[in-house]
Parts: sequence; structure tokens; C-alpha cells
Amino acid sequence: MTEATSPAPSPRKAKLRAEALARRDALELDDRLIWDEAITERVLALPAFPEGPVSAYWPMRSEADPRPILEALHERGLPLCLPAIVAGRMHFRRWAPWEPIVPGGFGTLVPQPSEAELRPAVLIVPLAAFDRRGFRIGYGKGYYDRAITELRPLATVGIGYAAQEIPAVPDEPHDRSLDWIVTENETIRCA
Repeated sequence: MTEATSPAPSPRKAKLRAEALARRDALELDDRLIWDEAITERVLALPAFPEGPVSAYWPMRSEADPRPILEALHERGLPLCLPAIVAGRMHFRRWAPWEPIVPGGFGTLVPQPSEAELRPAVLIVPLAAFDRRGFRIGYGKGYYDRAITELRPLATVGIGYAAQEIPAVPDEPHDRSLDWIVTENETIRCA
């Protein structure tokens, strides 16, 4: 596959992203820690985890923290991976809890470049904003949309806080909806 270019940023999406991130950033840390536990329980109850690899992300800023989910899945014996951006594409490198990670650009931490690449069957993705149809606003580069298109995973799960919900994401042809959205309050089946 050739390297895809990022879609032109949408001013409407940029405004919605900024508003949703401001709401998320304003949430109290103590509340987010409690809500992350609820999100973990809800995600682990999903029927979305086959034998294949599961990918999540290393949280940054005030994102919902998927690390407890990854630890529980590791205990179940599922292979795990984290994304890394390499030459404009999202790659998924093998990782297990407590293994070393390195700076990966965009403020992220990623597995070391020497780790094997895996093809995840399930993607757990971060949300800047989301709607009930399963469309999300990320950070605007389109990496997850391209990865979902390329990988065609068995399941996609967005995790975030209820404060990040918006009535409708202005979806575009390149946007991919998620199968599930999980917040501290509910599990939304989208697809």
C-alpha cells in the first residue's frame, strides 16, 4: 500500500475537537481514575476479544487510560501491541505490560523499534469526540481511519468519557465508524 496523505483538516472538526478536548481536560483527575475503572470493566465484558492480537494506545494528556485493559487481556493470554507511526503509517508493535517503551513522536510512547510487528484483530482507539453512530474525531491526521481501512479488524472499540460525546461528528468519506464506544456510563453498540 502506498503512503496515504492526510485529509485536509476540517474547520468544523477542529472546532468540535477543541471543545471536546477542553471538556475532557477540565475533568477532575480523581473522577477520571474512577471512570477508567468503569471503562475497563465495560470493555472487558465486550464479546470483541478473539484469539488474535489486541492493540490499544499509550495514553497522553487526559485520555481514558487503556493500560488496565491491556494488563487484564495480557493475563488472559492475548497478544498485545501498541501503535507507532513510521514513515507516515501506523504500525503495530508487540508489547506486554511493564516492557520498555520509547518516545514515538506526537507526545506518544511506543514499543521499541526492534519489537515484532503484529496485525491486530481488535483496535482500542482514543477519542477526542464521538457520536452514537460510532464516528470519532481524533487528533486530525487520519492514522486510525487508514489503519481500520487497511487492517479490517474484527472489532474496533473507542474509549473515552461521556463529556466527549457530541450530537454528530461531521463524517467524511475517509472516516471509519467504530463498532463500540465505551464510556464510564455506558457501552454503545454502533455497528
